[in-house]
Amino acid sequence: MTEETSRGDIESTKEKEWTAADFSQLPEHAQLEKNWTWFQNQKIGVLLHWGLYAQAGIVESWELSDADRWARQPKAWRPNMTQLKQDYWGLAQQFAPTHYDPAAWAAVFKNAGIRYAIFTTKHHDGFNMYHTQYSDYHADADLFGAFAQAMTQAGIGVGAYYSKADWHHPDYWRPDGTPKNRGIDFDRHQDPERWQRYVTFVHHQLTELAANYGPLRMLWLDAGWVGDAREPLALNQIIPALWQKQPQMLAVDRTMGGRFEQYVTPERQVPDIQNRPVLPWESNIPLANNWGYTPGDTYKSIGEIIRTILQVVTLGGNIVLGVGPKPDGTLPAPASRLLHQLGGWLALNGQGIYNTRPVAAAAIAAARRQGYAITQDDRAYYLFPLASVPPQTLDLHALHLPDTQPIVTRLGWQGQPFPVKAQHVVRLPGSLRQSLHPGLRIAKV
Repeated sequence: MTEETSRGDIESTKEKEWTAADFSQLPEHAQLEKNWTWFQNQKIGVLLHWGLYAQAGIVESWELSDADRWARQPKAWRPNMTQLKQDYWGLAQQFAPTHYDPAAWAAVFKNAGIRYAIFTTKHHDGFNMYHTQYSDYHADADLFGAFAQAMTQAGIGVGAYYSKADWHHPDYWRPDGTPKNRGIDFDRHQDPERWQRYVTFVHHQLTELAANYGPLRMLWLDAGWVGDAREPLALNQIIPALWQKQPQMLAVDRTMGGRFEQYVTPERQVPDIQNRPVLPWESNIPLANNWGYTPGDTYKSIGEIIRTILQVVTLGGNIVLGVGPKPDGTLPAPASRLLHQLGGWLALNGQGIYNTRPVAAAAIAAARRQGYAITQDDRAYYLFPLASVPPQTLDLHALHLPDTQPIVTRLGWQGQPFPVKAQHVVRLPGSLRQSLHPGLRIAKV
């Protein structure tokens, strides 16, 4: 069983996915079209899962939920749930990221070619990584505030992750020692005042995030079990008000469908060509096995990361790469190393990644048969080998690309165009085949 399939936190879409036509009659449609264009041009983001779970070195928050046994396998953090919860809540007294330097993070992300960064302001455990007036359970410093300022100064778009669940809030989970599943521990119909207090709390916190942290590019709402008929949050009342403050902010009520899931977030997967989301979308792929920091975690190779980026971008999606900072506020060395390698690759090949759009499905399939991923913009087509060692030849004719000139050059390379033989066959030089997924540019007329 793979790590992805053994996890119990992966949410799937619960409602019918809206189309662009469904959004076309809404008052925010004109601004949404601009926001979608911006988003689809960025292509590569990073998602920072950081909180008390990093202090414990365990999977993000999930061990607190009695029902989520998968998170306590193969060995629970503590021998029983009473001690586990008591010790976990107490981690707030130990969490002291004395080496947190968001400007240093921003430099790493900028050099890596990251265009937007999403920060976990609050995960399901309810520990706030920003200063909120509505909870005493927060970090000593305004960690998100410093992050937002550093990213904005670096020209990186800022996103706020926020869990709609709050397992520390007494109007969500009573601190009564009884076992809990991931949802509320009461029937809201039997205690509507308690539920309304919680809804008001969420609205206040979302208002804080929209009002106090400069321009936000996305509000990334997690906890896909919150918002259905059992736990409705009246987002139709709060999110339009947030847009008055943040018109450029995309709402991402992930897996919920409808008006407030303005782009789709396949988790730990790349959609296949026949089942791509109809809306703008973003594959969420952690660099390691876990989203948050766990000591000794296994990281992906740079080749695997680049291949995944190519698969996603070919299909017209974005990719957000998960990084779990350490409890002291530094980025793990393996994550920093991978981001440095990614930046080197994008410095040469980014022209075929950023601001691109997918070609026709038939051309995507034809390129894959030759071992390539393909993208386009209004000036050129771009092909990237999916194997580390490129094929020896490239048959342009077989791709059935309209409006092409038989001029093929390597991205980031100042040499002469590669010669095109009969039937538009390009023979690639041996030096090219020794490179890691080198991009090729084919000019349009």
